[in-house]
Amino acid sequence: MGLLNTKNSNENELVSDFHYPTSKKAIIIFVRNPELGKCKTRLAKTIGDEAALEIYNDLLKHTADITCKINADKYVYYSENISKNDLWDNLLFRKKLQTGDTLGKKMTNAFTELFSLGYEKILIVGSDLPNINTAHINLAFESLNDHDYVIGPAKDGGYYLLGMLKFNSKLFINKDWGNSTVLKDSLNDLKKEKVYLLETLNDIDIYDDLKHIDTFKRYLL
Repeated sequence: MGLLNTKNSNENELVSDFHYPTSKKAIIIFVRNPELGKCKTRLAKTIGDEAALEIYNDLLKHTADITCKINADKYVYYSENISKNDLWDNLLFRKKLQTGDTLGKKMTNAFTELFSLGYEKILIVGSDLPNINTAHINLAFESLNDHDYVIGPAKDGGYYLLGMLKFNSKLFINKDWGNSTVLKDSLNDLKKEKVYLLETLNDIDIYDDLKHIDTFKRYLL
């Protein structure tokens, strides 16, 4: 009986990490591992780590609930480590790890990986949006029938969704991620392209973002 060596172990991990496409469409969901003191840190400065973690877990559950209904292959990209037993159903969501030292590089790597598998329409969507719903995502995919790109603008000057038919590296470089100029700079990159803009939504990053969300009014000080 042979022993399982490191080489075989690495090969097995690579095999288990490969997912054959079952659709021409894919959704990328970037998430932070929900750990106390490590998520929604700007929000936690006002309401504390425990409340911030509770809110983020609620947002993750909402994101899982609305995306599980979408007719597309769904990929959850974790920030720190892949969890096999969490709210992301292993039968519905394919699980991967974010790679890269900046948000731009992480998104680059995720998009290029999935386009290399043969997907024709790919969206990336945030995991901190209380008002996003299944209709927003379905509309985003539909818009790519006659547009090259789709963007969901966020009220803070960023975006909560980005979709495309082919990879465009310009969208992920020379951006001050987290700054209010990200949407403007991204649209400038696409000024010669056909872009569909979704409804503007508010994500949850800071305390003021809670004030207009009924679900989270119990956290108001």
